[in-house]
Amino acid sequence: MEWREDGILLAVRRHGESAAIIEVFTPSHGRHAGIVRGGASRKIAPMLQPGAQLDIAWRARLEEHLGYFAVEPIRSRAAVSLGERLALAGLNAVTGLLVFCLPEREAHPRLYRQTEQLLDLLDAPEVWPLAYLQWELSLLEDMGYGLDLSVCAVTGATEGLAYVSPRTGRAVTRVGAGEYADRLLPLVPCLTGQGDAPDAEVAEALKLTGHFLHNRLAPELGSKPLPDARQRLIDAITRRVAAG
Repeated sequence: MEWREDGILLAVRRHGESAAIIEVFTPSHGRHAGIVRGGASRKIAPMLQPGAQLDIAWRARLEEHLGYFAVEPIRSRAAVSLGERLALAGLNAVTGLLVFCLPEREAHPRLYRQTEQLLDLLDAPEVWPLAYLQWELSLLEDMGYGLDLSVCAVTGATEGLAYVSPRTGRAVTRVGAGEYADRLLPLVPCLTGQGDAPDAEVAEALKLTGHFLHNRLAPELGSKPLPDARQRLIDAITRRVAAG
């Protein structure tokens, strides 16, 4: 059994004296693990940094086996992430959430393309927080928990949307919310593409997506805690807001 395609490196751990087990995200094979011979060596280890874009060839005797990867670098994102605290926090949040959420070997080509585009924006800190927020929305959708923020679940109106149901993820207007408004989540304007999406607003919107990651998706995955890297990203965005 074998295949070859581009992929994004998500995680690395040492295997034995000189090998490494890596997890990658590819368009056709999803989150996939394999052994890299010599992966801990001085020659190969520097290219095995989370976020790196790799040319990956996988081979195994049987499809269900862990198998072996041969990897070649396409581009590294380490220099960008290490040069900017927000970028490093963002890179770790993206790779951490993908390891957390994605089923093994299940293709998510649309999410893969969006992830690649997001990581290519790491050196554009002025637009990155909003791009990350939009990526989290796509992640929820691909995992089966997409939010419907286009129309009121109660009245059918498309104007005046102000809240989101914490149970269904559907938008609600102030009129539709009525006496139940205090039980709903606030619908931050940047979630529907309104306004300039300042960092403070993005941080507030990430509380909403975090609600569905924590309360809807995580229980389906054995109630594991969300990766700490996601909160570190939110903290980095909040610090940037405070710094003005």
